[in-house]
Amino acid sequence: MKSIVYTQHGGSDVLTLVERPIPEPGPGEVRVRVHVSGVNPTDWKTRTAPVFGPLGERGQVPNQDGAGVIDAVGEGVPADRIGERVWLWEAAWRRADGTAQQYLVIPQRQAVALPEHASFELGASLGVPALTAHRCLTVADGGPTRLTPGSLAGRTVLVAGGAGAVGNAAIQLARWAGATVITTVSGPYKVELAKAAGAHHVVNYRTRDAASAIGEIAPAGVDIIVEVAPAANAELDHAVAAQNAVIAYYAGNPDDELRIPVRAAMTGNLRWQGVLLYFVSNEAKKNAVADVSAAVADGAFRVGERAGLPLHRFPLERTADAHDAVRDNAVGKVLIEVEHSA
Repeated sequence: MKSIVYTQHGGSDVLTLVERPIPEPGPGEVRVRVHVSGVNPTDWKTRTAPVFGPLGERGQVPNQDGAGVIDAVGEGVPADRIGERVWLWEAAWRRADGTAQQYLVIPQRQAVALPEHASFELGASLGVPALTAHRCLTVADGGPTRLTPGSLAGRTVLVAGGAGAVGNAAIQLARWAGATVITTVSGPYKVELAKAAGAHHVVNYRTRDAASAIGEIAPAGVDIIVEVAPAANAELDHAVAAQNAVIAYYAGNPDDELRIPVRAAMTGNLRWQGVLLYFVSNEAKKNAVADVSAAVADGAFRVGERAGLPLHRFPLERTADAHDAVRDNAVGKVLIEVEHSA
């Protein structure tokens, strides 16, 4: 089978297309014929430096997310899972095999049933973005810890960067859960994408004062803030946060420093909550997988330009270009079409 591997950390030029034997699943595992691999910022960042430890002797196949079809199962896995369409999450977390290859062996719980109406492109776009968004939306004091239709009714959610992959997922999940959704973006094209994702209100912070605009929409403040740029947006977040709000942030540069106005945060009972998916509890991940799957089954999760998330497709042999596209902040979702690669 064809696999993309890197044996040393560095730029995208360390990614190499190689031939490897098709693996066999062990106990509790399934083998998936990968159709589409999804690329996230974490994939190229961990490739450039030993963020989570050194590489093993076999090197690393990149990419956490993907979708495909189970074609073999190991001991203890029901045989009727063969032929099942699935989406994959955390494939490369503490494992040498990510989704940038034609076949992948993975623990069965990380291969989640994908309904017939859901495309492989959608399945490969879930994983890191959707599970991160779910966590950001469920860390508020008093819950909810699960997302279902109506579980966020009466809440106002602010999504910073609604045209990004996590932002798009947060908008769609929050809408499905019944929240009023406000998002901020940086340009007219992104305004249209955020509207397509389902945001009730979109604020272009380059043409309007964001604090004033959000204050007019939500005079009592926003309850949950899903934050992509905490260092840059801290002042805004404090200005628009409701009493007892949570600011859940999931991104940032290594040298960023967060400055919090202590008195304002204290009197507002505000909470800043860091979210890094890999270290979220197993119980929270289990809940997120179940709820994201339910949203997909309900037809509430979509991808593509009409859903506010344009797709950028690359063949497997151009995985380096796909990684570079994510590094260079491509607007939308970058996917690798493994099944259709030469």
